[in-house]
Amino acid sequence: MGSSPIRHHLNPVPLAVGLAMSWNVLPALADDAQQSQDPASHSHTAKNNTQQAEHDGAASLTNAKGKGPETLKRADGTEVEQWTVVASPMNTLRSSIGFSRMQDDVLHTPQTINVVPQILMQQQNVKSLDEALKNVPGITASVGEGEGGMSGDQFLIRGFAAQNDIYENGLRDFGVYTRDSFDYDHITVIKGPSSQVFGNGTTGGAINITTKTPYAGNHVNASFSGGSGAYYRGTLDVNHKITDTIAVRLTGMGNENNMVGRDYIYSHRWGIAPSIIFGLGKKVNYTIEYFHQTDNRIPDYGVPVVTKPGAAYGKPVTEYGVNRNNWYGTTYDQDNTSTDMLTGRLQWEVNKYVTVYNDTRGGLYSRYYSASQEACGTACTNAFFSSNPASAMISRNGGLGGPNPYQQDDWSVQNVASAVANFNTGKIRHQIIGGVDIEHLYDRRRNYAYASTRPGTSLLNPSMYVPGLALCGAGECASNLTNMPNGVGRKEWKTGDATDVGAFLSDQIWFVPWFSVKAGFRWDHWNSHYNATGGDASTADTHLGQKQDTFNPNVSLMYTPNDHAMVYFNWAESTTPLGLYVANSSEPLTPKNQKFAPERSKLYELGAKYSAFHDRIGFTASIFRLEKGNSLLTDPSTGSVSSSGDTQRNQGIELSVSGQILKNWNVIATYARYDSLTTGGTAKDIGKQVQYVPRNQATVWSTYEIAPKKAYNLLVGGGVTWREGVFLDTANTARVPANVEFDAVVSHHFDDHWKVSMNGYNLANRLNYGNLFSNRVTPSIGRAFLFNLAASY
Repeated sequence: MGSSPIRHHLNPVPLAVGLAMSWNVLPALADDAQQSQDPASHSHTAKNNTQQAEHDGAASLTNAKGKGPETLKRADGTEVEQWTVVASPMNTLRSSIGFSRMQDDVLHTPQTINVVPQILMQQQNVKSLDEALKNVPGITASVGEGEGGMSGDQFLIRGFAAQNDIYENGLRDFGVYTRDSFDYDHITVIKGPSSQVFGNGTTGGAINITTKTPYAGNHVNASFSGGSGAYYRGTLDVNHKITDTIAVRLTGMGNENNMVGRDYIYSHRWGIAPSIIFGLGKKVNYTIEYFHQTDNRIPDYGVPVVTKPGAAYGKPVTEYGVNRNNWYGTTYDQDNTSTDMLTGRLQWEVNKYVTVYNDTRGGLYSRYYSASQEACGTACTNAFFSSNPASAMISRNGGLGGPNPYQQDDWSVQNVASAVANFNTGKIRHQIIGGVDIEHLYDRRRNYAYASTRPGTSLLNPSMYVPGLALCGAGECASNLTNMPNGVGRKEWKTGDATDVGAFLSDQIWFVPWFSVKAGFRWDHWNSHYNATGGDASTADTHLGQKQDTFNPNVSLMYTPNDHAMVYFNWAESTTPLGLYVANSSEPLTPKNQKFAPERSKLYELGAKYSAFHDRIGFTASIFRLEKGNSLLTDPSTGSVSSSGDTQRNQGIELSVSGQILKNWNVIATYARYDSLTTGGTAKDIGKQVQYVPRNQATVWSTYEIAPKKAYNLLVGGGVTWREGVFLDTANTARVPANVEFDAVVSHHFDDHWKVSMNGYNLANRLNYGNLFSNRVTPSIGRAFLFNLAASY
């Protein structure tokens, strides 16, 4: 295979796609769109906020025909004025969660839930899932580990792995890629074990993305952004009502950017997402959605963590003066992904009591991945802290002689059939939700080897050029393939598959209008296989399998004195089999670990939610205790998975406020206080803080609109995200310092259609760290500015 040198110029394909989508469609559709209404004003439920409110940034009072009160006549002939309150778009308590198995809005769901609303993503000019989730406390990102060097979106929630817990409209997204946000309506993070709804996994919680879908109206939205790091981005969002019952929507994106504050890191990507709905407004409707994203980027494994002689714990080398821009890869490093998903969603209102849903998705994922995993061992560390630090040389091969470059091809299919029944038995009201969830995933990976070992490079002045380094072709240099300790050997082909059949049922019973109990369970039969073949003949081929039957219950008690408040208690369990991560684990099963029992987690949570002042502002508070048993750990040097038998717990409080403080002044703020501990198992870990879990974390974002609707209107705002320092390993021997990032926005509407804005990120140019792993971390973006010109018709 030939060399793939890093490009220092813009790839014209995604840039051209973005520019064309942003502007070429406007003249053709503007006349028709001028007569249309905004998309969100045709929301499916009254709980959703209108796009006009998002534009105004304020709650408003309306009648069915527009602004002002509606006059109604009582039975005695007297007239009264009736007002309908349109909630502030920042009040996330009135947001829908976005799929059939969780019917209620955030306010009436008995669990800690954080929402990243559309208006917040617009104001921050969010461009990826990772950027959006910075607004959610308790979420950190991981670099990936092991022989395969997994990257993409690898998140942890409250310190526990969630890379297999990313969903779109309630269906699992199995792919390993970096997700762009161009097709997002809003993002919901459901905290804590949720296996009763989602199936296996969800130790820390689940991330559900609600996508943009057709509605009964017409609009054209387009934008173009440019700024620091040679950033160029165009987006498009078009909705068109074809008939009274059919509507289509198209979103698209083209993106080119380099990473400010990191050498050689870039992303060139484009995407498109058309959708159509049949039966709009009818009792039976069917939505078809297609999603495609192509991304060519350079993976960033960050900088190594070193321990200074005599220090209590290790720190990133950048804390000792190493340039934050340093990148330790080679010209062969690349992460090229192609993602395709086709989704069909059926909703059938059988009668006033029963509604049936059937959601189906098929996915194809392709990826070529090659990365250098830096490691600063004993010799490197000693040299760095000597009188001649320039002599320090780091390894590019991690602890394994890898990771291997590989070609990965996956396909998946999932179908969730469910029904919701609302009925009374005497004076007692019920809502029963039940169904069947079937999913299958197949993963095939072909590993490649280098003809020789990649030499190291200078810790202080690295070079990506490695004269004489060559990548072998398919089936060549088998003896140079990576061999994980306790693994399956130097194998060329690694394939895996997993099938899950799950059945779920829950019943919420209102004994009186203000008190209800919800109880449910989910049973899953999990069957996974893993095969390692070809490659070095000195190691026998490996064929492994694992079967698990899991049962996960959930019970909630809810006190709802009125429609604006709820106090609740929630108890839930979740299960995570080792073979769950077929697509995003280097070796999901090995001869040593295939018989490991699954992780088991329990959640105890007490919380309250209140939507105040006619839904203008929402408040939440919760205290929780999360217990995890039989923890599965990944060795930072080898990437091998072991069952420590450790028991861990994370307990704490979470607070949030979101909505309108005063007219034209909006805010969304969160705070979390965590007390995490390893409570049993490995002696050296007992009493230590759980890795990746900060003690304190907070976010705040606030905007104020000056003279709205006036020619001199101006929106100004900003915010801060703060995360206290965290430990990077279970023994608490390495630590990353606190993150503090200040961001800001200023925008101006020229008229009802055109807007210009400027965003500033990390205004203090502070050295922060994003993706974390046991022995390395990735510096976050440096100070950057992004200008945006948007049109809406």
